[in-house]
Amino acid sequence: MTVGDALEAIGAAAPPERAAQWDAVGLQIGDASADVASAGVCHEVTEDVAGAAVAAGLDLLITYHPLIFRPLDRVVAGSGVSGRTFRLAAAGVSLISVHTAWDVAPGGAADALAAAFGLSDVVSFGPLWGADSVKVITYVPASHVDVVSDALGAAGAGVIGRYSGCSFRTSGVGSFVASESATPHIGMPGEATSVDEIRIEISAPAAALASIAAALVAAHPYEEPAWDVLHRTGDAGFLGRTGLLADGPLTLSELGTLVKSTLGAEPRVAGHGESIHTRIAVMPGSGGEFVDLAAATGADAVITGDVSHHRARAALDAGVAVIDAGHVPTERPGLATLYAAVCDIVPGTVDLRHIDPDPWRPPA
Repeated sequence: MTVGDALEAIGAAAPPERAAQWDAVGLQIGDASADVASAGVCHEVTEDVAGAAVAAGLDLLITYHPLIFRPLDRVVAGSGVSGRTFRLAAAGVSLISVHTAWDVAPGGAADALAAAFGLSDVVSFGPLWGADSVKVITYVPASHVDVVSDALGAAGAGVIGRYSGCSFRTSGVGSFVASESATPHIGMPGEATSVDEIRIEISAPAAALASIAAALVAAHPYEEPAWDVLHRTGDAGFLGRTGLLADGPLTLSELGTLVKSTLGAEPRVAGHGESIHTRIAVMPGSGGEFVDLAAATGADAVITGDVSHHRARAALDAGVAVIDAGHVPTERPGLATLYAAVCDIVPGTVDLRHIDPDPWRPPA
């Protein structure tokens, strides 16, 4: 197995195009052609994790949180992100980050958090919009539909999550008059011509548009093919899950106790202790900005991390209680499923999840 093979397998489980637009997922350090005999999984690349990876002689480290989140102006020995990047690269340890791609993936962090609380009747909410994308539209005679579609797919269009070759096709009639200097594929110069055509609509990453446009023109049989590009937003993954508690309604105090025992963290609670809660929303990591959306789904309590004072107050005004269990604790169930998924890809994967990245500790 190579790093590229592992990256492809991880991408099949957590499609990188479903990651949030602002996120840094995928291969962050290393050579895709390098061999992988050993791998490890961690929550975050701390100094201790980097040291453990190097000491174990790992070829590949899969991290949930990205190490390189913002551009670096240097990679030099020392502490911090720059130093850890240098340390891993110098030791030949490649690094793959999954973060929000794993949050929204089937069986990923959001699903794992919902499962940890035994939620039923689960509904997704809270879209994480991915990288800029476009829709390419063109009109092709039926004889060349597959040729043009295949060329667009080979250039990177038509991928939605775990599916490739995705397009929508409708039939219609195209009309034109070719000039005397033209060399039409169908019809004669100077004559009005009508042609049965297929309209192809296909989504594509905006970053690949130049190569996709070139492929379209090269594969199209017409001398002057008509094609359009529309900027779009869509195909999002969802960070949140709402569902019903397995044991029925709980008071907020009981729910806080359940969160503490399930996630191993002392939560902050906003709401009235004896209020009754039936439909619960959960979001791993920082879910404060989605509290309003959780309320709109009918949730009456939210379990997440990093909720600000004003978000909590707004939630209470909307009749929704908030349990802030912390950023890292709400992600831990998803780390368990990530480790299991990577073990299926690289047998014998080293478990580094015990090196906890949570900076918060109870007072001594």
